[in-house]
Amino acid sequence: MEDKERPWKRSIATKFAINDDMLRERKQATFDPILLTYLKDGSVEKTRRRRFIEGLALNDPDFKDRVDPIFLTRDQQYSEGVKNGVLSEKKLWKFNITNDEEKQYYRDVVTNTRDDHCFSLHTSMFMSTISNQGTEEQKKKWLPLAEDFKIIGTYAQTELGHGTFIRGLETTATYDPETEEFVINSPTLTSMKWWPGYLAKTSTHAIVMAQLYSQGQCYGLHPFIVQLRSLEDHKLLSGVTLGDIGPKFGINYNDNGYAIFDHVRIPRDNMLMKFAKILPNGKYIKPPNMRLSYGTLVHMRVFFLRYVTLRFAIAVTIATRYSVVRRQSEIEPGVKEVQILDFQSQQYKILPQIATVYAFLFSMQKISQLSNQLEEDIQRGKFNTLSDVHGTVAGMKAFVTCKAAEGIETCRLACGGHGYSEASGLPRLYTLVAVTVTGEGEATVMYLQTARYLVKCVVKIGTGGKAPALTSYLAVKESNRCTAEKGSDLSFEVLIKAYENRARSLVNEAAEMVGNGMSNGVPEHTAWNNSHLILVKAAEAHCHYVVMKSFIEFTMATEMASPVRDVLSQLCRLYALYGIRENSGDFMQDGYMTSKQITMVTSEIGRVMSNIRPNALALVDAFDFPNESLGSVLGRDDGNVYQEMYKWAQHSTLNKNEVHESYDKYLRPLLKNGLSKL
Repeated sequence: MEDKERPWKRSIATKFAINDDMLRERKQATFDPILLTYLKDGSVEKTRRRRFIEGLALNDPDFKDRVDPIFLTRDQQYSEGVKNGVLSEKKLWKFNITNDEEKQYYRDVVTNTRDDHCFSLHTSMFMSTISNQGTEEQKKKWLPLAEDFKIIGTYAQTELGHGTFIRGLETTATYDPETEEFVINSPTLTSMKWWPGYLAKTSTHAIVMAQLYSQGQCYGLHPFIVQLRSLEDHKLLSGVTLGDIGPKFGINYNDNGYAIFDHVRIPRDNMLMKFAKILPNGKYIKPPNMRLSYGTLVHMRVFFLRYVTLRFAIAVTIATRYSVVRRQSEIEPGVKEVQILDFQSQQYKILPQIATVYAFLFSMQKISQLSNQLEEDIQRGKFNTLSDVHGTVAGMKAFVTCKAAEGIETCRLACGGHGYSEASGLPRLYTLVAVTVTGEGEATVMYLQTARYLVKCVVKIGTGGKAPALTSYLAVKESNRCTAEKGSDLSFEVLIKAYENRARSLVNEAAEMVGNGMSNGVPEHTAWNNSHLILVKAAEAHCHYVVMKSFIEFTMATEMASPVRDVLSQLCRLYALYGIRENSGDFMQDGYMTSKQITMVTSEIGRVMSNIRPNALALVDAFDFPNESLGSVLGRDDGNVYQEMYKWAQHSTLNKNEVHESYDKYLRPLLKNGLSKL
């Protein structure tokens, strides 16, 4: 394999030699990481195409020598984000890059994969909602304007008083048949839109989700295109009040905003009417399926899966590389300090996270296929799979975002004190992923939506119906117990059965609890609320099973080189075993596994980690992140952590002057006079 194909050969130029530990680790790998890179990307050609597009941004002088955004003020962060967003879109147009996935490759480099793109909601939610829910006439009118950035859009759904419970949204759109207009209004304090990205200062238009009223009747939530700002001078239109919601835990380059509408009038045609319609006289034509809005939500949640997994992969890359370079303490007394990755406790922090990232990467392919098929079906007027896909994707969104946020925090802790520094890139990665746990569907609510779907599947099976493929295991007769007697007995088949039993047992228990409550005269909604704990646990177990099984099936069924299959098989085992140990109570609760078997699982984890350890660096090299995209001093591919950390610290504004101005104001009087004379 030529050097130019090696993932770590694209690093930025350095005046320091590559760290010896990094060189040695790469030599000891049992597989060529570029082969895994090809597998991750889908083919050799896709990897080369991705690298070519990334190279356009990496070598562009407009994007070089940028100061880490952490050293900028909020205004500067926002301004830089807008500048880079405009520049990147101009260059994508210049290079004639039109594929959405390829555009994202470029944007990820421009934004260092840590900071968002100021047009992310415009190119995703705004345009996709118009594309999926607009009529042909509406698409012809709005999409060319959006594609040419003559208008900039966002998606305004969440309100100050309501988020995930979208039926509770209060913004109204009242139809006036005399003028053939809708009147968009925020009738209460809590009805103002709150949180939409790029709303405060950037967007000129928004898809506003509002309760539709016509002829004195409410017809529920529908999407409306509302112009917010003048296209001449960007000033607010009459009746529209916008503002920034203030500093947040993270993503402060994003002007998340609030919007108050005071009887703002829009044309009737600004309601997206592919499915539901309002005729000129005010008559309402209902859609063929009242849950068609799920289509847009599914699209956005699948996008979140990619977004989150990418950033999770960056975090494990940083933690792994730093653990290779960092030497501290002894294993054998009197011998020099060892690489911290040689400690089993450190391996337990990091290696399962590497396995989890790969599990998400390869299981996500199945979820993406379901989403793409749903989109095609909806466009053809077929809605029979809508509930199934939504039921699956809702839980997967919760599972992946929660596990990624937990995993990134584990990676930060694995880097010790330096992980707390912004130089590591990990604090910012955590905030980028943490927002997705609640954004576009809070995790607990998402789990409960999947749980409701699973309970319906149980009822359907109980009445002789057939469950969809991803829930077919619910119809299998429960096994008595796990048959494994030693570590080698924990085959993929045995592990899959264990996860099946765990999920099936918890889903059946949840369905039974809800059913028993109703049988005892408890109203359904109360019985459901009284069962939340087990329902959430059941949904999580189902998603865990889907990811684990999909990862194993991908590894076993996909054509790949034997050394790559060997290391992925080890990761599959680690992912499955780690899940059992971390959730041992679930696997033991119905007697399926014993405490002795859990102890056996722990021992097997140690053995598998020892096998994976020589390939740890190669596994994260295969993610193929250039240093610029990592945005981390600790994760540099050349291992020159300490030199670059000192260099990074010099950008601190506190280092500009030898004596800070506060000395003369406060410290000098104190030091000269003491407390008694102040």
